[in-house]
Amino acid sequence: MANREKNKKTLLELVKLPENSCCADCGAADPDWASCTLGIFVCLNCSGTHRNLPSVSRIKSIRLDFWDDELVQFMKANGNRAAKNLYEKFVPVFYYQPQPDDCEVLREQWIRAKYERMEFTEEKTERPYTAGVYEGMLWKKGKDNGQFLERKFVLSVHDFTLKYYKEDESKGPKATISVKDLNATFQPEKIGHAYGLQITYCVDDHTRNLFVYHKNGREIVNWFNAIRAIRHVYLKTAFPTASDGDLIPWITRSYLKEGYMEKTGPLQREPFKKRWFILDSLDRKLLYFKTRLDAIELGVVFIGSENHGYSVRECVPKGTRGNKWKCGVIVETPDRQFVFMCEQERDQREWVEALKTVISKPMMPQDYTTEANIRRRR
Repeated sequence: MANREKNKKTLLELVKLPENSCCADCGAADPDWASCTLGIFVCLNCSGTHRNLPSVSRIKSIRLDFWDDELVQFMKANGNRAAKNLYEKFVPVFYYQPQPDDCEVLREQWIRAKYERMEFTEEKTERPYTAGVYEGMLWKKGKDNGQFLERKFVLSVHDFTLKYYKEDESKGPKATISVKDLNATFQPEKIGHAYGLQITYCVDDHTRNLFVYHKNGREIVNWFNAIRAIRHVYLKTAFPTASDGDLIPWITRSYLKEGYMEKTGPLQREPFKKRWFILDSLDRKLLYFKTRLDAIELGVVFIGSENHGYSVRECVPKGTRGNKWKCGVIVETPDRQFVFMCEQERDQREWVEALKTVISKPMMPQDYTTEANIRRRR
């Protein structure tokens, strides 16, 4: 007969081992759950997806559930490291592996790809998102009426472009977007759809957004990884001596912080207006839009380093007009001072912390070009 306390103690010792101390699927610390059929330790969030795969994975609490001796021995014989060596053996370098704070669809499709479809156990020469051309229908938000309409998209490695078409494809693409500055990030809450994706690109040094979604989770994640695949090829072509480790952060990235703040003009006497801000830490850009689903930015502030005269601090501005919010943030640049207002002190602290993170990093050679381009726009 199984010794309940002894088996619980064994499991708690196993989960403290370095190779098991983080979730096997998203890397969250201190997992409390385990798949007794796969031999892995997972976090609460990932355990939910495993419960939806009853033919593949059986989830148990390592603290609350009863464990047979045989299951405990199976966990001892396997563990997260062994599973990683099997189920993640041939993950493409560009393929996005979700982090603890990522949205549900990324985590779900990563788990299904590993254990249900077993996409990475063999070295496959072709996957849907590595074919060189990826095309299909996505629901895209219209610029004028805000409605989402079905549009055909074509992503091609041959000319490093993303094209999309209106109803009549014979008239050619509605837009041809270079992948040079292309970024994609999941935005389910902003877009209002669980499978919502924000695609960002540059036209004449101005940032533009496309907001799209697909009704199938696997398909939208395939689109995301197809974009990452072509971006990886482009970066390898543009920077042939760079290592994959150097290029991976630039394939796609999430933004450091987003949210509404009020902004005044350069003289600080103009009325404050509410704007949606996005802080892109890699490009060192603080972008602002009229609303969070606007296609075209209204402006951008370059965020340089402390050594080059940039700083940020909290403030309570005096003599301002039209501002409804009272929690101020001042960004000092070599050219001028920017004043922003946050609704709550928490927002103020988060914005100051995020901006300090960017300012504390040294500038890279490409940052000087970005800074010069933004200055020329004023």
